[in-house]
Amino acid sequence: MENNIHEEENYTQQQRQKPKNGRSIWIYSGVSSIVGSLVTSTVFLAGGNYFHDTHAASTAAQPKTAVQSSSQNSKLNVQNTSYNKGSSNIADMVEKSSKAVVGVVNLQAGNNGDLFSQDTTSQNVEAGSGSGVIYKKENGSAYIVTNNHVIEDAKEVQVALSNGVKTKAEIVGADPLSDLAVLKIDGSKAPDALSFGDSDSLRAGDQVIAIGNPLGLDLSRTVTEGIVSAVGRTVPVSTSQGEWELNVIQTDAAINPGNSGGALINSNGEVIGINSMKISESGVEGLGFALPSNDVLPIVNQLIKEGKVKRPYIGVSLSNLDELPQYYLQNAPKNLKGGVMVTGVDPKSAAARSGILEQDIIVSINGKKVANSSELRKYLYTKVGSNDKVTLGVYRGDIKKTVTVQLGN
Repeated sequence: MENNIHEEENYTQQQRQKPKNGRSIWIYSGVSSIVGSLVTSTVFLAGGNYFHDTHAASTAAQPKTAVQSSSQNSKLNVQNTSYNKGSSNIADMVEKSSKAVVGVVNLQAGNNGDLFSQDTTSQNVEAGSGSGVIYKKENGSAYIVTNNHVIEDAKEVQVALSNGVKTKAEIVGADPLSDLAVLKIDGSKAPDALSFGDSDSLRAGDQVIAIGNPLGLDLSRTVTEGIVSAVGRTVPVSTSQGEWELNVIQTDAAINPGNSGGALINSNGEVIGINSMKISESGVEGLGFALPSNDVLPIVNQLIKEGKVKRPYIGVSLSNLDELPQYYLQNAPKNLKGGVMVTGVDPKSAAARSGILEQDIIVSINGKKVANSSELRKYLYTKVGSNDKVTLGVYRGDIKKTVTVQLGN
């Protein structure tokens, strides 16, 4: 991981520090031991100045004014009018929606606090916190959507409700690649769930509101307003399951440490995104990202049903060519650009049955070139399914082969 990439952890009292200069994506999880859960590669920003907009305008009431019409040579009575933004309606919507946004506390194993004590017993201590959204209530339980990096490595998870009550939560399922997780609590303690909207209908300029718990539960259900800055952004990330690219909504609504897992809602009070990350650089503001609701729901429903996300499985460990010492590439074609080297093969996998060997270099799948492991995974997880057959273009030394693999699950 490059030096200018920093992982932002969930907020804790000991971490009130300014970030180091350098372009980075901060993941709001606050758990000091959560390393590698959704840390991005460098994100390149266009050059130019970045402005913090503090502009506010007010207009004094004016009397009726007689205006001379230049075209008709007659006097017209013109009266100033005002525009009602419907702020009371927004406040009503926020008041209702914020009840379904909860705090999520990650508890990890700790000692008894006495370094000189002979007592070796440990207790779970708060390692960080984030946010979550009540998705639905069913069969006496309430299901909560949050980010995987908020609860990753937790020994225990607690949920803080809008009335201040904390209750223990069960982790139903989690998926590092999509950075999503589902929790379950007693439905009798939870308020009504929020409706999820259609993120595909979003356009740049649409009004959005972010609700979450920045800097911890002391500022729970903080509301910030902004617009959709862009849709269809792709952000490269590093996860505990490897490199990946997330499809995200970009917004200028303020997203801070602790907001991860919170709701990005539209003007109708529907969840259209799960707040997850931001770009942090000195002098840069308003570059936050949320996972689109239409990407979130299929993963969440599968986690509730299966407890995990099922994806096609080849059965190999991979390394990008530019990450390998030259020693491993001495037999590869001299002009080879892109591809991934097989560094391990599961002996019971589809890859082993198809004759793939260590140090084979995969350069294509079903005729599509792959430059790195992220591109190969993305094709596998979005274009084909378990038990499908795929054709891999493979170099073994300087000889190119075509290998057909029956995918596993």
